Amino acid sequence: MNKKTKDHLNVGLNFCLHTERSFVCNYNKGDDSLMTIRDRGKLKWQSASFIPLAFEMTSEMFKDQWKAKPILDEYQAEEFDLRIAYATEYNHAVKLTIWADGFTHDITGCVHYVDPITHELRIEVKPGEFERVAFDSVVGVKVLIEPKN
Repeated sequence: MNKKTKDHLNVGLNFCLHTERSFVCNYNKGDDSLMTIRDRGKLKWQSASFIPLAFEMTSEMFKDQWKAKPILDEYQAEEFDLRIAYATEYNHAVKLTIWADGFTHDITGCVHYVDPITHELRIEVKPGEFERVAFDSVVGVKVLIEPKN
């Protein structure tokens, strides 16, 4: 190493003092100016530590409302098919009970199309607004007598 290279190395970073919350570095050997980098360390991530606890509390809160998917026998599946065919033919509204991720919810609307290829129902919930429902997620069908136009 020649003298010029050694001088360049000496001009560089002389010392760094690392504390828990800040970095103090003296860049030049004869320079009294200090550069301080403020870092909050663990404090920065402290607020995110509650997230696993929040998920646990939410699952505990809804644990008693969660239901296993009901098992449908062939008779019930055939009855659902007949009700859907009747509602489609006479333009009656249906109220479908849908099971998704342990919870059930209802969808009310007219059956627009039964897709045998993708095994889905297309339900018109509002004029011009359709919702697709898989056959497997339907756990209840009720035909509403008044037609929904």
